[in-house]
Amino acid sequence: MISTANIRIDKIAKSRVTDYDVNNVPFGKCFSDHMFVAEYADGKWQNATICPYGDVPLSYAMSALHYGQAIFEGMKAYKNDKGEVSLFRPLENFKRLNKSAVRMCMPEVPEEIFMNGLLELLRLDSSWVPTSESGSLYIRPFLIATDEAIGVKPSETYKFIIITCPAGKYYSEPIKVVVETDYFRAVHGGVGFVKAAGNYGRSLYPTKLAQQKGYQQVIWTDSATHHFVEESGTMNLMFVIGDTLLTPALSDTILAGITRDSVIALAKHWGMKVEERKVSLKEVAEAYERGDLKEAFGCGTAATIAQIVGIGFEGKDFVLPPVEERKFSTKVDETLRLIRKGKAEDTLNWMMKI
Repeated sequence: MISTANIRIDKIAKSRVTDYDVNNVPFGKCFSDHMFVAEYADGKWQNATICPYGDVPLSYAMSALHYGQAIFEGMKAYKNDKGEVSLFRPLENFKRLNKSAVRMCMPEVPEEIFMNGLLELLRLDSSWVPTSESGSLYIRPFLIATDEAIGVKPSETYKFIIITCPAGKYYSEPIKVVVETDYFRAVHGGVGFVKAAGNYGRSLYPTKLAQQKGYQQVIWTDSATHHFVEESGTMNLMFVIGDTLLTPALSDTILAGITRDSVIALAKHWGMKVEERKVSLKEVAEAYERGDLKEAFGCGTAATIAQIVGIGFEGKDFVLPPVEERKFSTKVDETLRLIRKGKAEDTLNWMMKI
């Protein structure tokens, strides 16, 4: 196991943070000063290092490039008015990373490496955490296979890396989505329930087609029948129908989103009726026709709450109520923001101070 004392730190000579306005940068394109790297070889984790962020040499024969042994997480750090930095439910990301590792035949990352590397990196780069109300430091831990070999088998060497970037809102406006019934995101027995890199690569072409039709994202449906909704883009999907929060139940085709779990926990804490089960397109369409479809939104780490204002289905658009009329999703979005910024009581103990 690797303790904080055993992490070698190579600090950058001069911070680049003054070259940027961290409260006003495009999502995912401006990276902080340092990164954390640990290596797996000879059956053990070793060489934990924090070093300046930058390019590294890679072999074109590296296993991750050819056979897809690559997984990642997405999480965020926030800064309150006192300048204190906190993480939102980081242990849940740690657990999910290892769930992905097991499914992709990769070594699990010890908690000491994940958490100590993460905390030390954030202490070093705390000045990169935005102070704006919608700002956060997006954190990308990932694990890749690094064997320099051509051959379909699990790699024997790996690197676990954490990089960070200041970020604002992922979606600047509410989005329109279209139901996808030709392509699918995940199949039973596959890897849809983990954060494997290939899940996202396979989604790009259908999303491009949707964008050409004037939609920002798609609603994925089940691969067997295309009758049941699963996710929206890279987010979990939720509806408010009548007085009930309705979301597809978790399965091996749906990612167990940490924001999803947080939204459900708040809804139950507030006494709202919640149903996690199969949700059919027919049910959603009928609720819309009755006037009972009050809200639809995606939820995930990057977007937090992405309001859906239009759903394309069978050649017509369902136009949903304006965002300002939405009681639940706007309340949960604001509540999560206040908790993360230290402006509301953290009654569910989700924040971890650095």
